[in-house]
Amino acid sequence: MGRLADGTLVPRTLPGETVAPRPDGTWRILQPSPDRVAAPCPHFGSCGACAVQHLRDEGVAAWKAGIVREALSAQGLAAEIADVLTSPPRSRRRARLAGRRLRKGGATLGFHARASEAIVDNPGCLVLDPALMTLRPALLDLVALAAPRGRAVALTVTASPAGADVLVEEARPLDAALRAEAAAWAASAGVARLTWGAEPVAQAAPPWQPMGRARVVPPPGAFLQPTREGEAALVAAVRAATAGARRILDLFAGCGTFALPLAEAAEVHAAEGDRAMVAALLAGWRGAGGLRRLSAEARDLFRRPLEGPELARFDAAVLDPPRAGAAAQVAALAAARVPVLAYVSCHPASFARDARQLAGAGYAMDPILVVDQFRWSPHVELVTRFRLP
Repeated sequence: MGRLADGTLVPRTLPGETVAPRPDGTWRILQPSPDRVAAPCPHFGSCGACAVQHLRDEGVAAWKAGIVREALSAQGLAAEIADVLTSPPRSRRRARLAGRRLRKGGATLGFHARASEAIVDNPGCLVLDPALMTLRPALLDLVALAAPRGRAVALTVTASPAGADVLVEEARPLDAALRAEAAAWAASAGVARLTWGAEPVAQAAPPWQPMGRARVVPPPGAFLQPTREGEAALVAAVRAATAGARRILDLFAGCGTFALPLAEAAEVHAAEGDRAMVAALLAGWRGAGGLRRLSAEARDLFRRPLEGPELARFDAAVLDPPRAGAAAQVAALAAARVPVLAYVSCHPASFARDARQLAGAGYAMDPILVVDQFRWSPHVELVTRFRLP
């Protein structure tokens, strides 16, 4: 997104372009950037999911690396970027979609328009996994069944080796007749699991996900790395960062994205705030066989971080916090002098704040790997290692 001389952001433009306003409030490109390309998706410009399809791939990678550098610079830190790994088109295996019934019959399904409640129908989406796009006609039928009159319904759809996992939220309340219709829809659509709010409706097969040697069945709607390629890159980086450690602590562990692969070579203790995800992690570990000892606890790491003696036995720790970062837990890790920290982040600003705290405690930061799982969007993920000298 480009800026005018007064700092005003101009949507769908690029830095260095010459633009002029149109009477309808849009902008005309007088002198395009050499980095400008034709957007490959027919929905670009109306759909709010992608922001920079008009920027060549090398420019997008440089932009995302710049976001990380600027966040760290704001905290007085310099950043060395090791690489930028971008997931390919059509690789998002999990998405939260919005749907609405149409007045004249049928339904619409897609992402919201930018800064709007309007839903952009996206049959030509270049972000979503082909397995999700193949399911789209059936999902439109589900929207027609589930959407309340005059309001949108939310569908979280996740591809799994066993079939799609579908969570319906903000929907019509279930009664006996609607439950029967929803179960019939699940059978005809061939999905692995259908959940309506907090209520299970149908499960033809456990919608498992591979995590190292383990097979994990996440709770409906649970956090999952959005692309297989991005997850593989993050897991490889965390393995490398903690190589040689005999006892590893996995904080904000989710369903075991890192804990389970790490348990192939080390003893692991996982901490996660969601009890259902902890249960899924432990079930995956028990079913895998051949892994080292793994323990887990449900714990709110914002209000009750692991501290002092609890940290003393670990050679390394992994952190993958939500967007808020991990200020309290990072302070405890630094005070306990845990020698190696592998930090995975989905929010460069909160990561930079935590990195400043670790730098102040004497930790050195390795070069940062930027992992772009939200292709063409402003979202940035990263991973790096912090070490005590």
